[in-house]
This record gives sequence, structure tokens and C-alpha cells, in this order.
Amino acid sequence: MLPRERVLAALQHREPDRVPTGEIGIDYTITEQALGHPTLYRAKWKEYQALWQGRRDEYVESCKRDLVEIVRKLELDFVSVFLVPPRNATSAPPRFLDEYTWVEPDGRIMRFSPETEGLPVCVQFPPLSPDTIRDESVHLDPSQLELVDHVVRELGDTHFIVGRGGDGSYPYEYYGIVEILTAMIDDAVLVHRIVEVETQRAITINEALLDAGCDAVLPGDDYCSTKGPMMSPAHFRTYILPGLVALVESAHSKGKYLIKHTDGNTWPILDMLLEAGIDGWHGIQTKVGMDLAKLKAEYGDSVCFFGGVDVEWLIEGTPEEVRQVTRSAIDSAGSGGGLAVTSGNTIMVGVRYENYLAMLDTIRTYGQYPLRQ
Repeated sequence: MLPRERVLAALQHREPDRVPTGEIGIDYTITEQALGHPTLYRAKWKEYQALWQGRRDEYVESCKRDLVEIVRKLELDFVSVFLVPPRNATSAPPRFLDEYTWVEPDGRIMRFSPETEGLPVCVQFPPLSPDTIRDESVHLDPSQLELVDHVVRELGDTHFIVGRGGDGSYPYEYYGIVEILTAMIDDAVLVHRIVEVETQRAITINEALLDAGCDAVLPGDDYCSTKGPMMSPAHFRTYILPGLVALVESAHSKGKYLIKHTDGNTWPILDMLLEAGIDGWHGIQTKVGMDLAKLKAEYGDSVCFFGGVDVEWLIEGTPEEVRQVTRSAIDSAGSGGGLAVTSGNTIMVGVRYENYLAMLDTIRTYGQYPLRQ
């Protein structure tokens, strides 16, 4: 089977020749070890500096080259793509408050941690009000699809392509978790309007990705912590679910798939995720109670699972422990299809290369159908 055919079989709850795999992101540390040269793809501080310095074309060329190369090198089945900054856009460094803290033009204060090298986090949001809601319209420059177009040309006939587009159903990264959760109690009209606007923005981006050749989109707003949803199930149904339904309907209207990312303990809202019509669910964290065997028994006919190997194992475990965890995921949820074994999040900074290779090797040797008993 071609890699694309494997993923399609899993999404359609059929058994492919083997369990498919891929990642929604592979940080530069693993990419550089695998390819043997520097990269700006998911290169964290190096990436931000390149863009602030006006090296947009260098960044895009690095992403184009290395994303295709890493997929081929590691023999992955699906690849995640995303919009890049428009060509010839004016770029300038933001106003810095200290070496790793800066102010965005919209007033948000962002901070990067050089120790963890995660995504920059907003440490101060502007007060939430109707004036802080972004313009609903999104005007994409064709050059923003440069990476997508390249990957579709190179891999579209063989691999399943996932667009990392917009979400909008719970846009806390732009407006703030505390701010939105408080407004759910104090200002329902404002929250509904925010979700409506942000979901429409996301749909515009997602449909551009699908029209450019992506097979699916993967909205990435997290709904849960390790202890459960960030809001009550009643608030989820009232405020969040309508946006998710709109995202699913948009993807399905294009004849494509929607794979929802949300990690954490999702049990209290899982029925509503499936009610929305998602085709796949990415971000399954077994260590916080999302037991794959139980999930397969209760929901295996309704959704395709993307996950099974918690990132903690890839960072802190040994190759043998990773092999055991990977085999357990296949045993728990592989029967009948409906499973793509991936990390529970991304192959982030801190993941040991030998552990990731052990995971991939186990999928190839132990994930062959019919599965071993």
C-alpha cells in the first residue's frame, strides 16, 4: 500500500497493510539529527530570528526541502503542512522588553523560554472586549501556500497531507484562557461573537488548505488539561461545540477529513467531540487516563485514533520501554483499523532520537496486518 492509502484505510476503519504513522510536527533537533544538516523548519528561536531579520525566503526554502526530506527519510505515512508568511511582506523585529520577551502589535506580551524551547506563550493579554475581536475576514496571499503547494507536488500522490490550519472554536491563545472562561460566565454574547468570528477565520484558512490539495485539516485548540476539560461540559456544549461543528461541516463539504487535536483528559466531553462528526482524534495521552483499550471498545467504530505513545516516554524512557508502549498501543487499538500510532503531541525538543526510531521500527515490524496475537 502507498502511505496515503494506509491513512485512508485507518480513517475508514479498514485494516491497511500496516498501522500508519506520522507526526503533526517534528522539531529541529530530531530533523537535524535525521538529515545531518541545520534546518529552520520548527527551529524555534532560530526560526523567529530568521523571520524578524527578513529571511523569509530562506526559512520557506528550508521548510520545503526538509519537510519532504524528513518524511522520506523516516518513511512516514502522513505529513503536516501550514501557511508561511507572505512573500515580500514587511518584517521587523518586535519591541523587546528583555531578551526573550516582546510586545506584539496587538498589545499581547509574548515570552519564549530558551530552556524548554516550546512555543512562545502570551504572558499578558489586552482586556477582553468587543474592541479586541479580530476582523472576521482573512485575505490570504497566494505565496502563503508556497510550502503547501510544494509538498502537494512532491508527496501528494503518495502521502496523506494534513493541513495545520485554523481552529477558532476555543481561541484562548489569542484572547487568553482566564479571559475567555471568565467571559463565559460574565458576558455570553461576547464569547459567542469571538467563537463565531474566529471559527469563520479558521474555515477560510482550512478551505484554502483543502483546495490546495490537503486531504484533511487538523484544528489544534486544546480543550482539556490533564485533569479534565477547562470548562464545564455544559459550557463546552454552549460555547465551543457550535464552532467545532462548523469546522467539521466545512471540511466535509469539500469531501475531506477533519482530525481534531486536543490532548489532556477528554472523557467528560468525548461524546460531544464525536457528536460534532470529527473523523480522527489526535492528542491521546494514555498517562492521564485516556486508556486506548477502553477508547477502542467504546468509540472504535466512530473515530480514528491518532496517538498511543506519550511524549514523556520519548523524552525520558529507554528504547525498550518505547517499544513496549508502542506494541501496547497497537495491541489495544489496532484491530480492525482505526489507528495511526503517533506521539501524543509532537516530536518536540527533548525527544531522544533513538527513542523515536525505536517507535517507528516497532510500528513497521509489529504493526503489520494481520496483527500478531
